[in-house]
Amino acid sequence: MCDPFLFIVISLLLSSPFSSSALLRISKGSFLSVDEPNDVLVSASRVFSSGFYPVGDNAYCFAIWFSQSLDDGSHTVVWMANRDRPVNGQSSKLTLLKTGNVVLKDADRLIVWTTKTTSASLVQLELYDTGNLVLHTLEGKIVWQSFDSPTNTLLPQQLFTRNTILVSSRSQSNYSSGFYKLFFDDDNILRLLFVGLEISSIYWPDPWQRAWQFEVGRSTYNNSRTAILDPSGQFNSSDHLNFSATDLGTGPKRRLTVDVDGNLRLYSLNEKLRAWVVSWQAMSNPCTIHGICGPNSLCTYAAESGRSCKCLPRHKMKNHTDWSYGCEQDFNFSCNNDEAVFIKLPHADVASYGYDFGYFPNQTLEWCKVKCLQDCSCKGLQFKFDEARGYYLCYPKTKLLNINGYGSMQFGDSIYIKLPKSNLSSYDKPTEEFGLDCSRQVTTRLDRTYKKKQDNGTVKFLLWFACGCGGVEIIGFLFVQYVLFRNRQVSGATENGYLQIATGFKRFTYDELKKASRNFSVEIGRGGSGVVYKGTLSDNRVAAIKRLSEANRGEAEFLAEVSTIGRLNHMNLIETWGYCAEGKHRLLVYEYIEHGSLAENLTSNTLDWKQRFEIALGTAKGLAYLHEECLEWVLHCDVKPQNILLDSNYHPKVSDFGLSKLLNRGGIDNSIFSRIRGTRGYMAPEWVFNLPITSKVDVYSYGIVMLEMITGRSPTSVQTMDDNGVMEQRRLVTWVTEKMDGATENAAWIEEIVDCNMDGEYDKGKMELLVRVALQCADQEDKDARPTMSKVVEVLLGHENDDF
Repeated sequence: MCDPFLFIVISLLLSSPFSSSALLRISKGSFLSVDEPNDVLVSASRVFSSGFYPVGDNAYCFAIWFSQSLDDGSHTVVWMANRDRPVNGQSSKLTLLKTGNVVLKDADRLIVWTTKTTSASLVQLELYDTGNLVLHTLEGKIVWQSFDSPTNTLLPQQLFTRNTILVSSRSQSNYSSGFYKLFFDDDNILRLLFVGLEISSIYWPDPWQRAWQFEVGRSTYNNSRTAILDPSGQFNSSDHLNFSATDLGTGPKRRLTVDVDGNLRLYSLNEKLRAWVVSWQAMSNPCTIHGICGPNSLCTYAAESGRSCKCLPRHKMKNHTDWSYGCEQDFNFSCNNDEAVFIKLPHADVASYGYDFGYFPNQTLEWCKVKCLQDCSCKGLQFKFDEARGYYLCYPKTKLLNINGYGSMQFGDSIYIKLPKSNLSSYDKPTEEFGLDCSRQVTTRLDRTYKKKQDNGTVKFLLWFACGCGGVEIIGFLFVQYVLFRNRQVSGATENGYLQIATGFKRFTYDELKKASRNFSVEIGRGGSGVVYKGTLSDNRVAAIKRLSEANRGEAEFLAEVSTIGRLNHMNLIETWGYCAEGKHRLLVYEYIEHGSLAENLTSNTLDWKQRFEIALGTAKGLAYLHEECLEWVLHCDVKPQNILLDSNYHPKVSDFGLSKLLNRGGIDNSIFSRIRGTRGYMAPEWVFNLPITSKVDVYSYGIVMLEMITGRSPTSVQTMDDNGVMEQRRLVTWVTEKMDGATENAAWIEEIVDCNMDGEYDKGKMELLVRVALQCADQEDKDARPTMSKVVEVLLGHENDDF
């Protein structure tokens, strides 16, 4: 007969959270061990994983990678803590100390990496769905985050600043720091830098061009030095470097990486092929990247065959497994002019800064050769024609092709190498082309020793004795915990009943909502925070059920937020009926709105002038309530037409207001926003430039929505025709402002911007008022110049009762 007490103990052990194959977070005093393959942190949606990643023979780095493997079985690493100091494959640990510091220790207990943090509060280490590894308090305040110290990759929503830098890996299989860096320079320009063994140089943007020239298109007039890649594939930088993925739009997983070859590329993941596809790159010709073939080599590129590297005449490859080492000479050369000869390399250019021992304009080739022969340190020369001046330039060099030699039929100039006359016939042979020998597996052992502990019989006996006593205590402890657990179940049910009475919410089970939505089969909306499904509750009410994708919040924090949402009550806010917080599932249950979103109605052209004005006023009332009237000060952070729903009478109801961070009155700590919030086109400049976040971010978004509703045009691109008949793209705010500022007294500028679907049936005076209010709300330069939402309501109410 089975012992019932033993059955209880076994059941409790099996239900322990540590039996799971992956962890969502670790707390103070906990650790991850390289010896345990299951010691892996995963994000709530399991897109990202974090743990010990193998980088060599018995060598590991603590890293973050995409959980989904590629077609070859490998994973894409996006961050590493100790890329240049791998740890042993046995006995190494990452520990969250009770002091609030995270330390990575090697097997010999040597600290290899640390967050250098302290916190008296309770903190947790958690991997967010954005790929950000965050050390935060239970209140959500960020103490440390991996987004502040990237490796070679920038992820969507990860802010790139003056204090961050991307450094390429050494090779595809060597994750240590490589030769190429992306950073903000002192002139506020985002640049790529080659850092070789002997020299470093900027190679992107083209160092020969000014940053503000048309070909480069950068601006030095903003010292905020911030850049960000949004989830849709749009990259925006404070120096006006703006580009987008060829597959622009939400959906694919993306990453921006400084690759091992020095090129900056934006990748999108093809889920079906399980492969990354390049959707943008900084340079189409890899030969313009410095150091790409190493010293004493010549790079050539063809679209059909790609890049190839060749050694200069009488030079040989230095390392057949790595072309960054370049080539070395295989001859001895004495300083004797009679023994020297110049070999011409036609259609070639060179970048070897700092090695010109002179610059001589308007000279002949023979004069330039003699000048080089007179100096034993001269290795060759570059002879170029200056089209602007109409004569040749002579550049004798002490080192030739030290950074990058580039051969192309587009070049009309030549390079001349000084070589010994002996074996002249060998110079006619083709130069040696790089042939990498990838079969040679080179393993570098770390110079690290480990002390072996001496066995002690007495210590072993005491250890076993302590373990036996501890086992007895654990069994007794588990029995007590089981009894307490049963008591908590009863009290917990009572507590949930009080919560329902206090907040007006019903706490649904996941199975209830799954049944109500018919297994989440009828999708009625989708956004960055989750997917909305239509469902019918057990009391026959039709509901909108939203499954939140940002499920990284704990249950206690989630319940605190939804209880606040339950206390918000306004006719222009959507009514929330309940919630579900069960396991990893986080859902909200709303009233179902018949006419859908403002975005859908603008597309279908169903709104007349009176309805649009009432929507503008009602939306302003709802936001004013959130900002100034409710018990908790709530920032919406994502005001857009998709989040303004219209009921059966086309009255607006602001939705998704509870998904933003809830702030206490009395001030804002900008650091609680762990990532940029909002949608491209509606986001205030404060988000991009890392400025303090206030209620004025919602005011800005409201102004953009009103302009979109007035004009029927997209906020990000308005097609206009210039005086030469050429189509150009303009931002909506800029276009409307120019129309208003450029109008004369009698000019009908209102008619030029108003949505043509209204067929001219609107009040011109009230329309002009609404445009001016919207433009003041969308002021980009000074957030303090934007009105409060209560002021907007006051202005619009002054005209609400006038005849339309």
